[in-house]
Amino acid sequence: MTAYILDAVRTPRARARPDGGLASMKPHELVGGLIDALDARNGGAARKVDALILGAVGQVGAQGANVALVSKMYAGLPDEAYAYSINNYCVSGLTAIGQAAQMVEAGGAKTALAGGVEMMSRVPFMGDKADYYEDASFPPRTRYIPVVVAADRLAEDLGVSREEMDAAALTSQQRTAAAEGTPLVKSRIPLNGLDREEPARGSTTAESLAAMPAAFGALGEQYADALEGRVIDHRHTVAHAPPMCDGAGLAIVTGEAAGARAKIVAYAEAGGDPAASLTAGFTAMDRALARANLSLDDMDRIEFMEAFAVTIVKFMRERKVDPDKVNVGGGHMAKGHPMGATGAILLSSLLDALDACEGRYGIVVAHGAQGIGSAMIVERLG
Repeated sequence: MTAYILDAVRTPRARARPDGGLASMKPHELVGGLIDALDARNGGAARKVDALILGAVGQVGAQGANVALVSKMYAGLPDEAYAYSINNYCVSGLTAIGQAAQMVEAGGAKTALAGGVEMMSRVPFMGDKADYYEDASFPPRTRYIPVVVAADRLAEDLGVSREEMDAAALTSQQRTAAAEGTPLVKSRIPLNGLDREEPARGSTTAESLAAMPAAFGALGEQYADALEGRVIDHRHTVAHAPPMCDGAGLAIVTGEAAGARAKIVAYAEAGGDPAASLTAGFTAMDRALARANLSLDDMDRIEFMEAFAVTIVKFMRERKVDPDKVNVGGGHMAKGHPMGATGAILLSSLLDALDACEGRYGIVVAHGAQGIGSAMIVERLG
């Protein structure tokens, strides 16, 4: 692709509760803070864009009224810049950046801001109250079930053990703690006095993880019809599930290589089995690698979305990658998951990780419920 990432930044992730570190702010204020940071880091480039594309899953209440347009006006972007919001579930932030890259490549914009925002302290999970969530007219395979129930079903189907998931959760927490104060967080922008990943639990041990009970059995019982009576061996604990949180991520996408941090080499979206729910990211990853004529062995750093422990265990089992290249600054199980912002946050994290190791290629892989996946490969410049 002939599109480049001039820069990409992210907020810290904050607990999604009234006393969370970002809860007193509004979604457009998070986005505005990142635009300010991008502007300061890039000689005013963030306010000379042609477009703003934002992903957000809960597009009601504080995130309604086209949160991208609200953010554009709040941040003082040019009147002529167009702004729109997308909802591609939990890959929305990466999809927004991918769409911006395609727009730039096609000549629809010279420069665009793209990313995502989600404040789950203000708009909770399933806050849009969509009819689909309770629509029993769909066949069981395509009926809605909460993603964590799908994750438990997938873990049982794949024979993923509790011990494997505990080990993955511990690595996520340990690496998150070790990353603080290092170049791995250089593009994380403090906001509202918060300068760390608030949901992380650095005191987590193997013993504390082993003592935690499986957490989602009762939830599974509520969806017995959609599960066609199947009784699942629920395995995920709360430590294996990414905490709900507030956060945002934003990138400047441009057609000019001058001064850019990275070139977008390939980008792919994918659909997948809605019942398996969390496997389409693997398909998107394979498509992106094929388009780039590269392999996972060519990647110097990998940001793989820990959409529950089962996904990262499946990835490490099946792909045989060097674990020292994967989620080197920690992952979602420790830091949290601000749904529509996640993909953009992971891209910013990837650029920091590539800079820290002076690597060349990196990939972001993201998953969404009901069979949604997205992936992007970048080449570090400079």
